[in-house]
Parts: sequence; C-alpha cells; structure tokens
Amino acid sequence: MRKLILICGLIALFANQTYAQLSDSTQQNKNVIKINLLSLPFNNLHLQYERQIAKKTSVALGLRFMPKGNIPLKSTVLDLIDDPDATKHLTNLKTGNFAITPEIRFYLGKAALKGFYIAPFARYSRYTASLPFDFTVDDGMGNEYSEVIPLEGNLTTITGGLQLGSQFRLGKMVTLDWWILGPQYGGSKGNIAGRKNLSPEEQQELREQLEDITDLPLVKVTTKVDGNGANVDIKGPWAGVRAGLALGIRF
Repeated sequence: MRKLILICGLIALFANQTYAQLSDSTQQNKNVIKINLLSLPFNNLHLQYERQIAKKTSVALGLRFMPKGNIPLKSTVLDLIDDPDATKHLTNLKTGNFAITPEIRFYLGKAALKGFYIAPFARYSRYTASLPFDFTVDDGMGNEYSEVIPLEGNLTTITGGLQLGSQFRLGKMVTLDWWILGPQYGGSKGNIAGRKNLSPEEQQELREQLEDITDLPLVKVTTKVDGNGANVDIKGPWAGVRAGLALGIRF
C-alpha cells in the first residue's frame, strides 16, 4: 500500500509539473502514458502508451514485465493448497514473464481519450520457469529413494481479443483508465527440459510423474525421458482475460 501511494503521488506531481511547462495554446494533449496499479502487487510492471490518431480513435501499446523470482503472493497461494507435493514444487518454483500488447481503441463518446471504448488487441507473451523437480524411485527391492532433476523452460503465447473499458480525466493532465474486461484466445507453444544421468528405473519413474503433472485438457504434451534427462513439449490453445486500473499522464 505504501508503494502504491508513493507511485500515485509521484505521477500526480510529475503531471502538474509537465502541465505547467506545456500549457501553451499549441498543446493538444494527444498522448497518455500509464501504469497499471493492479499489476504491482503481483510483481508485474505494466506500462501503456496511448496516442489519439482521429477524433474518436487512438492506438496503444502495452508492455508488461515480471523479473524471474518466486510466484506472486507466494505465502497466500501456499496457504490455500492442501497437497504436500504441489506445495513443495511451488515453493521452489521460479517464474517470470514478458508481454507486448498493441491495440486500437474506438471511443463511443464525443472524443478519444475519454469515456467508454472498445479495443481489438493482440498479445505476445513469453513465460519462463525453473524448478528442481523431486521424484521418487522404487529400486525394485521394496525400497524408495528421492532424486532431483533441474527443469527449466519457457512458454510462448499469441492471442487476440477485445477489450472493454472506460477512461476518466482526474484533472487537466491525469487520467484513470479502467480496463473492465478483455477476453482473449489463441495458441501456446513451450518446452521444459532438464539434464541428468538416469538409470532405467529412474527414467520410468520420472516419465510417469511428469506425465501425471502435465496431463492437461485440450493441450498436446509430448514427454521424452532417456538416460541423459527429460524433455517436455507443450502445444495447445491459450485463453485469458485482461483487466486493470491504470493511472496516466496526458500530454
């Protein structure tokens, strides 16, 4: 909360200073730079630049970045899970992502950059993850032991959708953009791999346990395990919803 208040204060201060410098008669205020406030608690920095290109039309470009680290709200997520294996994996999981989102906005009011709008958009996203994967091996003599293979990989998605939103003016230079609902759909492709010398027994156990956790509906997963490690290819549909609350500076 303190971080959020500080960011809002800095944006408002910068907006007032910028307006004082650019308030001459030729200034048309066709541009807005924004930060999505709702992404900050999830360790995401989400910025957007919007420019008016016609009376009721604008174009925008969004950039989202989360540095690789623990999953967002890690302690809260772990408290909600009642599965020791899932808890162990999520505790050690490191993940990050990057996304770029171009869109065109059609405002339904008198002019662009204010009021309700609809916005067709496309999105390219790339997610990265690394995990020391624990698996249990039966030696065939009634004994079990644990092994660990370091897995690392990425998932790329390309989607398209329609954003519904409304932008408000909080002052001469400050705006608030409410991304109400933005359903999106497309495809995904990814790979997860790890290197480790494995015995035949270890290969079989690792293959079975990887197939258990990658048994996903509507997604094609190909798992290959040999004496040198494991490789998992993932391909299938991808869906999601965009939402947010962005504070901006108009100039």
